Amino acid sequence: MTNESGQAAPIYITMVAGLLFLALAFFAVGQAGATRNDAQAAADAAALAAAQESRDLFRDGLLGGLLDAGFLDDIFNGHPVGTGNGCQAATRFADQNGADVLPGQCGQLTDGRWGFAVRVVSQEPMGDSILPGTEDEYAEARATAIVEPRCSFRPAEDEQQPPADGDEPENPDDAEPVSPGTLDCGGGLIWDIDPEHLDLLPDMADLFSVRLAQD
Repeated sequence: MTNESGQAAPIYITMVAGLLFLALAFFAVGQAGATRNDAQAAADAAALAAAQESRDLFRDGLLGGLLDAGFLDDIFNGHPVGTGNGCQAATRFADQNGADVLPGQCGQLTDGRWGFAVRVVSQEPMGDSILPGTEDEYAEARATAIVEPRCSFRPAEDEQQPPADGDEPENPDDAEPVSPGTLDCGGGLIWDIDPEHLDLLPDMADLFSVRLAQD
C-alpha cells in the first residue's frame, strides 16, 4: 500500500502542476484580451470624438450656406464632406482611455464618406506572464466613425412671378432674401428655413448623427 502511494504522488504533483500552468496560461490570455479590448474601446472613443468635433465645427459653414438651395441639397441629399478638423479631439479621448493615437494614423476618410479613421496603441504593455514576450507588447486597435444627415432638404417652390407688361423688372440686388426650402428631420422636427432667423438653426446633433462604421 505504501509503495502504491509513493508511485501515485508524482502523478498527482504532475497533474497539479499542469492544471496550475493551464490556469496561468488562461489568465495570461485573458489579460492580453483585456488589454486589446481596452485599446479597441479607446480607438472607438477617439474616432467618435473626431467625427463629432468635425460635425460641430461645421456649424459655421452650414450657416454660411443656408440660403443656397444647391449647397443644402449637396449636404443633406448628397454626400456631405464636412470639415477635416477632428483629430485633436481624437487625441484627447484616446489619452483619457489609456491609449495614444499613432503618428499619422488619424485622418479624414477619402472614400466619399464624412468621417475619420483612427489607429491607437495602448499606453501600458500587456504585462508579465508565462507567455514569452508579452511584457513588452502593446495592443493596437483601429476604428472608423462617420457623420450622416438626419434630415432631408426639400427646396421651396419658385413663386416668383415674371414682371407684367410695362413694369420694370426688379433689381436682384434689391430683392428680399427668400427661404430656399425646408429641412425635414423626422420625428416631428421640420424646420422651414427663415432668412430672417437663421440663428434658429437646430443643434448639429439634431441635423447629423455620428456612429461607428466598418473600415
